[in-house]
Amino acid sequence: MRLRPQGVLLILCGAALLRIAFFSELYLRYVKEGLRPYLIVSGAALIALGLLGLLARTHEDEEDEEEGEGEGDEDGGESGDEAADPDRSDAHDHDHTRNPRIAWLLTAPALALLLFPPPALGSYSAEREEARVAAQGAGTFPELPAGDPLDLTLGAFASRAEWDTGASLTGRTVRLTGFVTRDDDGTWSVARLLVTCCAADAQALKVEIRGEDAPAADTWVTVTGTWHPTGKPGTDAARPVLDAVAVRRTTAPSDPYEKR
Repeated sequence: MRLRPQGVLLILCGAALLRIAFFSELYLRYVKEGLRPYLIVSGAALIALGLLGLLARTHEDEEDEEEGEGEGDEDGGESGDEAADPDRSDAHDHDHTRNPRIAWLLTAPALALLLFPPPALGSYSAEREEARVAAQGAGTFPELPAGDPLDLTLGAFASRAEWDTGASLTGRTVRLTGFVTRDDDGTWSVARLLVTCCAADAQALKVEIRGEDAPAADTWVTVTGTWHPTGKPGTDAARPVLDAVAVRRTTAPSDPYEKR
């Protein structure tokens, strides 16, 4: 059985999809939870197509071998045409081995994807893709639930800090969880990526942290603190800033992204 790179490539890609979507929750690094069934079906389909391709090629190889043996038995050796033209005989022998060996290099990325799935987007993406995610225009926001400290998403905190004319964050102790990003001027932020469909459309949510030393970049932390007003809501001066009273290291969640 002579393996073809096309079939092996399909099988490796399919196995990688099943590994991240069926046997683990790694797919949450790249797409939303609702897309899991489609990834599983796609992975199974790729493996099936790869196996069918390998079986079809094996069947063709067996037919070629039988045909070659039959011609050899019938003619008692090479035909006159092939004996007279050795190049024609060589072309026939190698008709089904035209795939260059370098094509096997195409399987390397698929094998790497299977064995070493890429990590979730981190501080580099947040720094490049920072974007405002907030309500349309300044205005009054609904009252926050009772209880301190209050767990908020970075999107909810940033929206109120930038656009809430009612200053609903005043006097409240909040708790934010995300990964660390550090700027060249020494400031640092806690950040998360906002995903609409998949990692390709991710936008960064960042809240500047003051009052505590910065952990290493990409470290996941839970920061407890109070809102630090910086300007009039709805203007460029209004930025999401938190005066921290505690910073605690934590593990990255299985789903690292915030959702709309």
